[in-house]
Amino acid sequence: MGGDRYQAGTDDPPAVHYDDEELPARNLTGRIGLGVSIVAFLVAVLVLWQVFRPLARGSQFYLIIFLAGTLPLVFLAYKSRLPFLKKPGSDRPTLPDWLLAGAALIVCLYPVNPLRGGYDGFLDRQGLLEPIDIVFGAVLLVLVVEACRRTTGVALPIVCLAFLAYGYYGGLLPQDWPIAHAGLDFSQIIDALYNSGSGFYGTPLDVAATYIVLFTIYGAVLDLSGASRFFVDLSVAAFRKSRSAAGRTAVAAGFLLGTVSGSGTATAVSVGAVTWPMLRRAGYPAEQAGGMLAAAGVGAILSPPTLGAAAFIVAEYLDVSYLTVLGWATIPTLLYYLGILLAVEIDVRRFRVRALDTPPASAWRLLLRFGYHFSSLILIIVLLALDVSATRAVVYATLAAFLLSFLDRQAWMTPKRLFVALSAGVRGVLPVVAVCAAAGIITAITTKTGLGAQLASLLVSGAKAVTSNPTAILALTVVLAAVALAILGLAVPVTASFIIGWVIIGPALLGLGVPAPAAAMFVFYYSVLSEVTPPTALAAVGASAITGGRTIPTMWQALKYALPAFLAPIAFVLTDNGSFLLGRGSFVGIVWATAVAMLAVLGLAVATGAWFPGIGPAPLPARVLGAAAGLLLLYLEPLTIVLGVGALAAAALWTFVTRPSRESDKSPSPPPIKEETGTT
Repeated sequence: MGGDRYQAGTDDPPAVHYDDEELPARNLTGRIGLGVSIVAFLVAVLVLWQVFRPLARGSQFYLIIFLAGTLPLVFLAYKSRLPFLKKPGSDRPTLPDWLLAGAALIVCLYPVNPLRGGYDGFLDRQGLLEPIDIVFGAVLLVLVVEACRRTTGVALPIVCLAFLAYGYYGGLLPQDWPIAHAGLDFSQIIDALYNSGSGFYGTPLDVAATYIVLFTIYGAVLDLSGASRFFVDLSVAAFRKSRSAAGRTAVAAGFLLGTVSGSGTATAVSVGAVTWPMLRRAGYPAEQAGGMLAAAGVGAILSPPTLGAAAFIVAEYLDVSYLTVLGWATIPTLLYYLGILLAVEIDVRRFRVRALDTPPASAWRLLLRFGYHFSSLILIIVLLALDVSATRAVVYATLAAFLLSFLDRQAWMTPKRLFVALSAGVRGVLPVVAVCAAAGIITAITTKTGLGAQLASLLVSGAKAVTSNPTAILALTVVLAAVALAILGLAVPVTASFIIGWVIIGPALLGLGVPAPAAAMFVFYYSVLSEVTPPTALAAVGASAITGGRTIPTMWQALKYALPAFLAPIAFVLTDNGSFLLGRGSFVGIVWATAVAMLAVLGLAVATGAWFPGIGPAPLPARVLGAAAGLLLLYLEPLTIVLGVGALAAAALWTFVTRPSRESDKSPSPPPIKEETGTT
């Protein structure tokens, strides 16, 4: 990392991979790869054009064109993974892939077919679709489900089919059942999906085609301009003299790199590839290191200024600005990283981690030379604060990153690199497009049948069957909702998990008096945390592949590091004071609630890490007291705060009284070892 030379890349940058809600894509080369890249580039140009010169026919018309440009690419870029369609020894699209891509293009463009009255004629037939309309809509339904299967696996398509079955056969259910409805015939279902604002062209796809794709393009430009490597190198340089340098570097690099990738699993793997050699040489066991990397990666999609894709849907559903959602996420982000850093400091002492003698590097020198990479991130926040729309803000930030790349000769965004960045940004959003289009099936059926309100009523009724106390009913509903969201997240990607959770669990929380921001962020956090929830925990699986650790123990370690993120959302909704943790309310209230929540995180760190920072190893009674303190403090009511502080003080006292002798505390730490980093 010495000197001013900074390797930003070559003239032939590799394909950029951004989203973790997907199965591996094909590595397309040659004329096919070029053709896919050209189409993706043209879609990117359309997206950018739409920001400043929206198509005159309206938003749904734009979504029709956008889906026509992206859905066919899914069948070319992603394998079918069906044994009878495999082509041995080849990664190229097969004949069925080309046929499906062609069919997708035709059925997506059918609503604007001038021979059938064009777009206006199609809208005029809403509710009275002709047989040919129904055929094309049915074909698109099959293609959307298949595209979702190719990019995310079978779980979400099965959920979509279950909702379709419910919409069609729901009229056959006993009418005294709460979820029974009059039933929908096939034409009504297709009309709701194909020719309305709540189906394929509903809010989820609208968010993907406006906000999410722009942020993936921004991430691609930022990455190819050398920002990713700078963020990792800066983290290494900043902490190189500390015993906990390796752990702090992994956490800081995860946070910074997440602003580029916006993906939990991708961030964990990318950071792990660089920092795992440091963590191993410092003395971290593989499972603990993998858990740390997974938690740091997931933190990237919980953290401003570029939250995960579901955050844009939060803003759209609640009709608030993206900056408002960023404000809600700020304090929970601080609590999350406080928990990780406390766990890092505890692990340094538990595992007697060694300091590393890294090559000399100056964080200040790096900042002075390459700190301009932060400029575009700051620009997004400034523009949002000036009431510039999120879409325009990210485009201006992308332009800034493009111009700033010319400050480093090796990172110049040449026309070729710009073409790669724009096409990679669109290719990176393909899985999200498939998920959001499929989510339209769920939202349309839920809207048509009223299923969301019915399931919400069942959830609350289940809590009322146990207790009649209003506080207990809310607490039990929240716990049931958290479990349901965690289970849902095991099966479907984050974006779909939030959409399903919001239409089903959101009404239950709102009906119990929970403010909409608190309810939405509760659903958002539990949807994202599926990335570190056993037994799937994709981020932990990716991290364990890097460290070589056992997968299941790595998942449990990731759960330990991420524990504050599981409990803080419950604090949002249990009491009115929980809104302070979202930055909503008086300044004094926000300050004291944040301070109390930090003490709660400390208590949880003692419970999970078996160590009280500043004192020593925590025996079992102290760990139990720490856990009790964390839970009591997060309730954010005067009585529980007093009890929680008392429990935490008792844990500290117990740890102090029972700690090893001072002589044993003074045993020398392992000597530092030289670390040969691969940084520039």
